[in-house]
Amino acid sequence: MWRMNGDTAAQTPTGTDHSAHGGVDLPSPRSPRSADGRPTSWRDRLAGYGYRPRPEATLTERLVPPMPDGPGVTKPDVPQSPLLLRLGVSLPQGLWYFLCRWSGWLGPIAVAVFAGLLRFTNLGQPHAIIFDETYYAKDAYALWHGGYEINWPEDANTTIMTPGAAVPYRATPSYVVHPPVGKWIIGAGEQLFGMNPFGWRFAVALLGTLSVLMLARIARRMFRSTLLGCVAGLLLSVDGLHLVLSRAALLDLVVMFWILAAFGFLLLDRDRTRARLAAKLEGVADPRLAQRLNLGWRPYRIAAGVCVGLTCATKWSGLYVAAAFGILTVLWDVGARRLAGAPRPYLAVLARDVVPAFVSIVVVSVAVYLASWWGWFASSTAPGQGGWGRDWAVGRSTDYPWIPEALRALWHYHSTVYEFHTHLSDPHTYQSNPWSWLVLGRPVSFYYESPKLGQDGCTAADCAREVLGIGTPLLWWTAVLALVYCLWRWVLRRDWRAGALLCGLAAGYLPWFAYQQRTIFLFYAVVFVPFLVLAVTMLIGALIGPAGATRERRIIGSAVAGLLVLMIVWNFLYFFPLFTGQTIPLEDWRRRMWFNTWI
Repeated sequence: MWRMNGDTAAQTPTGTDHSAHGGVDLPSPRSPRSADGRPTSWRDRLAGYGYRPRPEATLTERLVPPMPDGPGVTKPDVPQSPLLLRLGVSLPQGLWYFLCRWSGWLGPIAVAVFAGLLRFTNLGQPHAIIFDETYYAKDAYALWHGGYEINWPEDANTTIMTPGAAVPYRATPSYVVHPPVGKWIIGAGEQLFGMNPFGWRFAVALLGTLSVLMLARIARRMFRSTLLGCVAGLLLSVDGLHLVLSRAALLDLVVMFWILAAFGFLLLDRDRTRARLAAKLEGVADPRLAQRLNLGWRPYRIAAGVCVGLTCATKWSGLYVAAAFGILTVLWDVGARRLAGAPRPYLAVLARDVVPAFVSIVVVSVAVYLASWWGWFASSTAPGQGGWGRDWAVGRSTDYPWIPEALRALWHYHSTVYEFHTHLSDPHTYQSNPWSWLVLGRPVSFYYESPKLGQDGCTAADCAREVLGIGTPLLWWTAVLALVYCLWRWVLRRDWRAGALLCGLAAGYLPWFAYQQRTIFLFYAVVFVPFLVLAVTMLIGALIGPAGATRERRIIGSAVAGLLVLMIVWNFLYFFPLFTGQTIPLEDWRRRMWFNTWI
């Protein structure tokens, strides 16, 4: 049976920089050389470029690879950085120990602060209702004031943007096609800061910032490297599509946040469960114990189920995530039991793990989804006085009288929403096919104006001011190459980390190919941007090279990796005016339109 877990790979010792796990490893030591000293095998030739076989690891280290730093790992006498010492900087040992011990949090937090500055600076600009904010900002306000979405007057946008004007709220229900959680979140910002652009963008910007922190911690745990964790957080913070969606009151960034949170909780569950298994085995594979052991209470997997439910309760695309992550966590259990010595790991998982996994991911997410509709359930069943369709089942005959009227009405509502989503085919200027998403074939213009000299900071005869929903090109095009590398790592090296990030990517991306006939947009891709970043980070780890490689190999690899990151950051800064709606001369705008399809 094909194995997706990659547990056959040995792990590096405690306290090392585990960026080595992204590099190329050798299955055996160097082969002997010929009499004249020339290498006699491909292994010897690779060794000449600095590659070394990975050290053997204990069963415990293979089940739970040690973290690179942190409480219980970092030693009080940890050596100071040779680079700092060469620069003449020597910190007090106590301070250095503190920084090393908590670097796993300090580094990601620093990156998240940087991301927050990018997302919150001038968040209220453009001071306008951009793109689909015309739906979600107003729906969010209605939810917080009545529990369900309403029909707004035709001039509602103008009234809302008029200083001092009252919000034209009226309690007439409206038909909407997305669940309420994302709009509840958007409305929280409106409650804090008012019905204005900053207010309805605040909560989404906060989730965008927190997602950078989450991804940095997730990457650190996956690759066992604080450096690579911070690199992942930095790359996400400078992705243009993530930045644009973090600064707009749309639902897709909220979907991305919950998907990433669910993935993070599953990763925590994987480590926690394997640590428990390792503790029971005491370093020795035990076929009987591995086959029969109950893996016990798994709160992180339940938390993942809650996040999957919140994903579905924001947009229905979370349904595919529930299926993918459910399969992923079960396969991780198969890998753990096999590594522990179980002779029939699939049978063991089927008997002991599948049902708890189903309950944790599927049942919990369904319960969360239904609970998210509480405002609709609580609204009146009188015609025209509650949420749309709330009165549908009142007095209506049915073959299922044992199902409550409220649930029957909700089912009817959902059947109409499904019809809407599967038959939405109205042409749109910025619609695109998912085949073009990874190469950024057709971005979405969220906002565009043409200021003249002296208007909105225009310093030329003609200017442009645009918010363009597009990823940082160099990051995305590098991600295409990184995905090829990750496919190789997964298929040929059975690397579980490559399989995990590909699973997350597939859950957010592949389902859209079944709906190529409907109106869809590039910005839907923001839900799998973190997994693209993880792929690039894994490639960067390979460029840096294994921890046991020669000094020359590591220097060259680090220089190439650092240059790549700097080029991506430069590319982000070049397009930054288009991500944030800054006014620039028209000629400068044209220089950034690298392809006709970007206009």
